Amino acid sequence: MGGAVSAGEDNDELIDNLKEAQYIRTELVEQAFRAIDRADYYLEEFKDNAYKDLAWKHGNIHLSAPCIYSEVMEALDLQPGLSFLNLGSGTGYLSSMVGLILGPFGVNHGVELHSDVIEYAKQKLDFFIKTSDSFDRFEFCEPSFVIGNCLEISPDCTQYDRVYCGAGVQKEHEDYMKNLLKVGGILVMPLEEKLTKITRTGPSAWETKKILAVSFAPLIQPNHADSGKSRLVHLPPVAVRSLQDLARIAIRGTIKKIIHQEAMGRAGNGLKSPPRFKRRRVRRRRMETIVFLDKEVFASRISSPSDDNNNSEDVEDERPDEEETKASELKPDPPVNFLREKVLSLPLPDPLKYYLLYYREK
Repeated sequence: MGGAVSAGEDNDELIDNLKEAQYIRTELVEQAFRAIDRADYYLEEFKDNAYKDLAWKHGNIHLSAPCIYSEVMEALDLQPGLSFLNLGSGTGYLSSMVGLILGPFGVNHGVELHSDVIEYAKQKLDFFIKTSDSFDRFEFCEPSFVIGNCLEISPDCTQYDRVYCGAGVQKEHEDYMKNLLKVGGILVMPLEEKLTKITRTGPSAWETKKILAVSFAPLIQPNHADSGKSRLVHLPPVAVRSLQDLARIAIRGTIKKIIHQEAMGRAGNGLKSPPRFKRRRVRRRRMETIVFLDKEVFASRISSPSDDNNNSEDVEDERPDEEETKASELKPDPPVNFLREKVLSLPLPDPLKYYLLYYREK
């Protein structure tokens, strides 16, 4: 489902449209959506549809419509350091956006039924870490994906601050989903054809809010025909960060602060960066005037007052070219990844530089 907003030409324009339609309402959610290009999670032959507000499915691979993901992200009220469980984690697109907000000390787990989809998600995650400059602008909570049916999670698993289910939940499974939450936690799921937000306000107290009418495929019920036994899903343990990881996080954070201070110093000396803006296409059309006279309709063209009566057609043809030239001259250069440049310039052995860059390729 979807189609609530106009199609964009690129990821930024899609986000502009979601903001204009009030699906994206907070800065944190906007930053996460802009940081990850939705088209990167499509197969190459389907990328032309990536910026339409529509769901996409190919085999077991599935992406919900952007308007749904944005409502989910807003409803989850994400903050750094929280724990998140994504039931039906799919391509990992949502989990990666959530990870940008949770930061390095959050927990980011996903359960996915299909092994081929988990492999796809891992490939997309690796591509994001190795190639995206957005990765260096955030402190990332990398998602971990586990195969299994989300209705068979081990009862001794830890509870989470935030839970999302990406398939329609039957009424009989509502309590099961609620019990995955810590007190104070938020659960977002499709329940009875409504995207529903449930907040756990006490050990047995809940607040429920219906957000949006939706249509999701229902959760797949566990199949015990083969062995007659349940195959419990064991989620990853919440591990303490290693000293090596903590050192990398601290070093990268210090370098970012230095870069920020240098940028502020340059700005203070009057050396301001050129404004970044999104280039818009310029379309000029002549006005059409429709004149009603009794029951007859007469249509006539009216030139702009600034047009020359003798060569208005020539001006009409030339102006778009002039506008295109001016826009091309003002188009900003691609942004520089200052963190990467700074790390590579450090007087350190190459293996240590690559470790600080998460072994990223050029």
